[in-house]
Amino acid sequence: MAVLGSAHRARVRLFRDTILFLTYLSTTSALSQQIADSSASLRKNALRAYIDCTHCDLDYIRSEVTFINYVRDRSEAQLHTLITTERAGNGGVAYTFTFIGQQEFLGVNDTLTYISKQSDTEEIIRAGLVQSLKLGLIRYVERTPLAHNLSIGYEIPSKTAEVQDTWDYWLFSINANGSFSGEQQQTSRFLSGSFSANRTTADLKINISGRVNNRENNFEIDDTTEIKNISRRLGFEGSVIFSLTDHWSTGASTEITSATFNNRKVLIDPAVGLEYNLFRYSESTRRQLRFGYEIHYNYVEYNEETIYFKNVERRVNEKISATLEVKEPWGTAAASLEASHYFHDFNKNRIELFGELSYRLIEGLSIRLFGSVSRIHDQLFLPIRGASTEEILLQQSQRATQYEYSTSIGFSYSFGSIYNNVVNARFGM
Repeated sequence: MAVLGSAHRARVRLFRDTILFLTYLSTTSALSQQIADSSASLRKNALRAYIDCTHCDLDYIRSEVTFINYVRDRSEAQLHTLITTERAGNGGVAYTFTFIGQQEFLGVNDTLTYISKQSDTEEIIRAGLVQSLKLGLIRYVERTPLAHNLSIGYEIPSKTAEVQDTWDYWLFSINANGSFSGEQQQTSRFLSGSFSANRTTADLKINISGRVNNRENNFEIDDTTEIKNISRRLGFEGSVIFSLTDHWSTGASTEITSATFNNRKVLIDPAVGLEYNLFRYSESTRRQLRFGYEIHYNYVEYNEETIYFKNVERRVNEKISATLEVKEPWGTAAASLEASHYFHDFNKNRIELFGELSYRLIEGLSIRLFGSVSRIHDQLFLPIRGASTEEILLQQSQRATQYEYSTSIGFSYSFGSIYNNVVNARFGM
């Protein structure tokens, strides 16, 4: 009887475990189907958005904003969100969110701004960006079938005393860096430091900065030959910029530098200038077309006598410039043209042209172009003795040249699923 009772209990346990297992499979299957249905509903009904931001943590955004579809190409999106940046007066960054409606949202556009502080951590900044993104998405999501799933809350802020800026908009920064490396036959040392003091308001901008760089490299060629490369640069810059109108501004600046590479013991360069922006300065995060004029007075003391037999020189020169910067849904573009000459000899001049373009050609295909070229006839600082082979190879001294140029080109192409909602950080990849 005991054996039969034991067998019976074993059959009961087997039957119970089988029922539990089948129930688990059924529940798991139902849950999986529910998740799959939810995912399918999200893809079908959620807003298709393209987040256009080269400096954002997109994985964090996808994990925090889960009520939209993230598409990989702007042509597939109902909403193109362009996030651009500009340095803010508090030392932080002003992020401008430009929401551009497409397809059935064509013409439904909006703009929001989030400003971080210089002391903000990366976590604080990305949380602020997500909060601003959510606010901007509401007016678009409320027109989709997912609107009834959204809930809006409000946190009552704690009462705090009114904040007064005891620094009167001034912001100060100090930096110091050093690096040391070496091996048996080579050593390298680099030291640098900088400071800045800035005050930015809508009507006035004051920038003051200083820096020092010292680089030393030692190379042991053999038991009797050793080469030492020393490069030093000291600099101070200050400027005061006045806002005249929505398009005009004027200012004055001064620069004091010392650089071994350019044979300058000291350069003192005060200047005054005037600038006109075809677009309003309030649109500067999206587009600028600036025309500038500056006049400079140069006082220079040289480390060595120049090719024009000068140890000290006083010259006046003028500079004109045109700069275009555009950030649009199709990509970004920037170009500048600058020309300058000395008054004592108009043949001592320089023309510089710079341009870069990032353009989406077709769905998934983008091209990146960069180029710069300079025509140079104003190297008054060249030492009369020329440069030795060591100085040329180690780039210790500027050489005579009539032009400089650089160029690059790149392509990128992506294809496959238009959706990219999943975040998977395993193995750090």
